[in-house]
Amino acid sequence: MRPAHAVIDLDALRHNYRLAKSLSGSRALAVIKANAYGHGALECAQALAPEADAFAVACIEEALQLRAVGITQPILLLEGWFEASELPLIVEHQLWAVVHEQWQVEDLLAATLTEPLHIWLKLDSGMHRVGFAPQQYPLVWRQLQASSQVASLTKISHFSRADEPETGRTEEQITTFHNATSGLQGPVSLCNSSGILAWPQAHNDWLRPGIMLYGATPFDFPQTHADKLQPVMQLQSKVIATRELPTGEPIGYGSRFITRRPTRVGVVAIGYADGYPRQAPDGTPVLIDGQRSQLIGRVSMDMLTVDLTDLPHSGLGSAVRLWGAGLNASEVAAHAGTIAYQLFCNLNRVPRRFTSSFSASAT
Repeated sequence: MRPAHAVIDLDALRHNYRLAKSLSGSRALAVIKANAYGHGALECAQALAPEADAFAVACIEEALQLRAVGITQPILLLEGWFEASELPLIVEHQLWAVVHEQWQVEDLLAATLTEPLHIWLKLDSGMHRVGFAPQQYPLVWRQLQASSQVASLTKISHFSRADEPETGRTEEQITTFHNATSGLQGPVSLCNSSGILAWPQAHNDWLRPGIMLYGATPFDFPQTHADKLQPVMQLQSKVIATRELPTGEPIGYGSRFITRRPTRVGVVAIGYADGYPRQAPDGTPVLIDGQRSQLIGRVSMDMLTVDLTDLPHSGLGSAVRLWGAGLNASEVAAHAGTIAYQLFCNLNRVPRRFTSSFSASAT
């Protein structure tokens, strides 16, 4: 079988969830939308289920998949519902829902429900994506609070630049949130992963760990708590061919890389059809038999090429790690001009192998 695969370390996943919880006395929603950021939502949810306070997903389709495999904890729909016809299913499966737009309020108040819903009412504190404006928020809150369709209300907002502590934007959003919700009683949820790691003053009642669950740092600098995260995904393949090229020879499509010395090239069975970023430049790091090397030449659909010149003991059959233990996905993403979120979510075709006792050594 083709050697490209991803090993998903469920022990590391649990470690990262516990780290989020250890930084605060708050409860934590494990965010496993988008197939757990490409890691396998069902397996990740089942691994976390014995200790997770709740889960969060993007849409009802993702929530129903979790219910189907026996997840009983609360599940929050981060975008709420998209059509009023979803409301009976939300009641039936005991889901929680974010309300962020007036049409959702109207849907809810007009519905005939067998049970009231647990609603997380979203404030636009400065992200300017979704949520009620600060001047609207208290009015909507009181309208829902007075409705028999609502079992409980939680206040929620989302930080836009919590991974950039020096900008002052997060302080502005915290102030906006507190001003807009002053006097409104109920639980509060503000912190995504970067908020959890860097903004303890904003932890409040509910945390929402996402990317940190999967062991990637949201920061582009060393950060005390983020440095304790453990990579969950090890994306791996093998060298399937080698070439010995003299100085001045092109490699790959477009001849982007020209050898500057006699070069031993390794061809690796993984490419952009698997989710490895096509835009990754020459010099993007890889691990070969546990040693650092680099990408040379443009990434192809099914293959990429790496430099074996300084690794005399590596060659045909050598283990290649594209990211994971020893090479954080955030570092690879930075070279490719993207973020670890996208690397994980774009993973395609590669089989996932789940383990609870993963060894950091290359296999």
